[in-house]
Amino acid sequence: TFEILTFINNIVSIYESAPDDRKNPREKEGALRMIGTLSSVILGKKSPIADQVEYFFVRHVFPEFRSPHGFLRARACDTLEKFESLDFKDPNNLTIIYRNILESMADPDLPVRVEAALALQPLIRHDPIRTMMQQNIPQIMQQLLKLANEVDVDALANVMEDFVEVFAAELTPFAVALSEQLRDTYIRIVRELIERNNSKEGDADYGDFLDDKSITALGVLQTIGTLILTLESTPDVLAHLETILMPVITITLEHKLYDLYNEVFEIIDSCTFAAKVISPTMWQAFELIHRTFKAGAELYLEDMLPALENFVNYGWRTLLEKQQYLDAIMDMIRTIFKDEKVGGVDRICGCKLAEILMLNLRGGIDAYIPEFMSLAMHILLNDELKVKSYRIHLMEMVINGLYYNPRLAINVLEANGWTNKFFSLWFSSIDSFTRVHDKKLSIGAITQLLTLRGDEVPHSVQQGWPRLLQGIVRLFQTLPAALKNREEAQKEDDFGLGGEYDDDDEEEEEWEGEDWDHEETEEAADVKDESTAYLDFLSQQASKFNAAVGDDDGDDELEEESLLETPLDQMEPYSTFKTALQDLSEAQPQLYAQLTAALSPEEQAIVKTVVEEADRRAVVAAQEAATAQQQQDGATAPPAAGVAG
Repeated sequence: TFEILTFINNIVSIYESAPDDRKNPREKEGALRMIGTLSSVILGKKSPIADQVEYFFVRHVFPEFRSPHGFLRARACDTLEKFESLDFKDPNNLTIIYRNILESMADPDLPVRVEAALALQPLIRHDPIRTMMQQNIPQIMQQLLKLANEVDVDALANVMEDFVEVFAAELTPFAVALSEQLRDTYIRIVRELIERNNSKEGDADYGDFLDDKSITALGVLQTIGTLILTLESTPDVLAHLETILMPVITITLEHKLYDLYNEVFEIIDSCTFAAKVISPTMWQAFELIHRTFKAGAELYLEDMLPALENFVNYGWRTLLEKQQYLDAIMDMIRTIFKDEKVGGVDRICGCKLAEILMLNLRGGIDAYIPEFMSLAMHILLNDELKVKSYRIHLMEMVINGLYYNPRLAINVLEANGWTNKFFSLWFSSIDSFTRVHDKKLSIGAITQLLTLRGDEVPHSVQQGWPRLLQGIVRLFQTLPAALKNREEAQKEDDFGLGGEYDDDDEEEEEWEGEDWDHEETEEAADVKDESTAYLDFLSQQASKFNAAVGDDDGDDELEEESLLETPLDQMEPYSTFKTALQDLSEAQPQLYAQLTAALSPEEQAIVKTVVEEADRRAVVAAQEAATAQQQQDGATAPPAAGVAG
C-alpha cells in the first residue's frame, strides 16, 4: 500500500507543478480513482497517514472542482464520497466542499451532476453542512428530481429518501409539489418498463423487471413512503397526497408489476395509518387491492395485510354500512384458506384478517362467526401442523369467537362436537400464548365465558369448568414478563427479536383430573424439516439478545407487533377480570364458589394480587383524570382581576 500511495503522490505532485499545457488530466483522474479505492485503508484505525488526508484534499482534490475537464470534476465529487467518514478539522473546508458540491449539481455535464448528488448524501452527517443545507433544501430536492428524470440511477432515489427523512420539517411546505414530481418520475419510469416488456412480445417475465430502471422505480416508491410518514401530523396534506398518489397505485397493480407490489402496499398502509381515517380515495385503493388479489396475487396477502388491517381498524363503520367491502375481505379470507397453493405462513394472514374483523365489528358480523370457527377447527383437528405459530393463530381464531360472543361460539363448538377437543387444546397450550396480545385475548375470552350461567355451560365441559380460573391465573402470572419483553423490544426497535412462542414439544394434556375427551389423542411432536433449520439458528441467536418468554430452540417465533393497533389495546385486563369475578360472585354465588374452590393457595394468592392491581390502576387512572381536568379548568379560567395597591 505504501508503494501505491507513493506512486499516487508522485503523480498528483507532478500534475500540480506542471504548466497547464503539460498537465496530464487522465493521469490525475487515475490517481484520484486509486486513492478513492484505498479510502477504507487510509482512514483505518492503524493508518499512519489518516491525519494527512484533509491536507491532501485541500491541495489535490479541491482544485479539480474547477477543472476544465468534466471527468476530473466528476472524480473530485466521487473522491469526496469515497472518503465520507473523514472528519474535517477546519470548518472552512466543509464550507468549501458544500459550495463546490452545490455548484457541481448544476454542472453542464451529466456525470458530474450525478456524482455531486451522490456525494451530497454523506455530507448530511456534518452539522455545519446540515445547517447550511436547511436553507437550500427545496432547491436541492428540485435538482435531485430533475436528475432522476434525466438518468435512471437507483442510488439517486436513496439520496432523495435520506433528504426527505432528515429535512422533513423544511420539506413539509413543499410536500404536495414534491409528491407530484415523485409521482410523475415514477410513472415515466414504469411506462418505459411496460413499453419495453410489451415490445418483447410475451417473453417478459418476473426477472425482466429486476434491472436499474425498476430498482430506480423502487427507490422512488420508498421516497414517497418516507415522505408520507413525515406528514402524519398534517392530515390535510395527507388527504391531498392520497389523491396525487392514486395513479402510482393504479398503474403498478393494474400492470402486475409484482416486484413493486410490496412498496405500493406500504404506501397504502402509510397513508391509512398516518391519517387514522379511510378516505373515499383509499376505499378506491381497497377495491383495487381486492381485484389484484383475485387476479392471481393471493401469495401477496402478507404484503397487503398491514393496509387491510388499517381498512378494518379505521374504516369499520364503512364496512358495516357497505356490505360489498365486508364481502371482499371475507372473500380473501375464504380464498386463502381454500387455495391449495398457499401454506401455513400465508394462512396466518387469513387468521389475522379474521381476528381484526371480530375485534372491531363486535355484534355486527354474527353470521360469519361459525365460518371462522369452522375454518380453524377443521385444520386444527385434521392437519399435521409443523409450524407452531400457525397453530397458535388458528386457536386464536376460535378464541376470538369466544371473546366476540361466548354463547354463539359455544353453540358452534357444541353443534360440531368440538367443545371438549378445543378446550383441551387451548388450556394445554396456555404457555404458548407468549405475546401481550395473545394473553390479553385469552384473558378477555375467559372473562366472557365467566358470564355464562351454570345451565349454559355444556355438559361435556362442566367438570373441567373450574380450569377457567386456573388458566387465567397462569396468564396473569406470566403477563408482567410479557409486558416487559414487549417494552424492551419496542425500545430496541428490533422487529426480528420480539416475543417468541415456546418451542418445546408440547403434549396435549387433558385438563387435570377431568375426563374432558376420552377420544383425545396425544398431539404429535413438532416436526422439524430442513426449511426450519435457518429459523432454529435465528432463534438461538435471538436468545442471546432478549429475555423472551419460553425456550430458545424453537421451530418458529412471532415478534411483538408494536405498530399494530387493535381494540384489545384499550382493554385493561386487571379491571376486566376483577369486574367479571365480582359479577360472577353476585349473580351466581354457587358457581363462583365451585370455581374458586378448585384454586390452590398459590393460585388464590395470584387472584388476590390481580384484584389489588386492578384497584391500584383504578386509583392512578382517577388521579390522572383529576389532574387533566384541573389543567383544562386552569386553561379556560378567566384571568384574575388585579388588586389596587
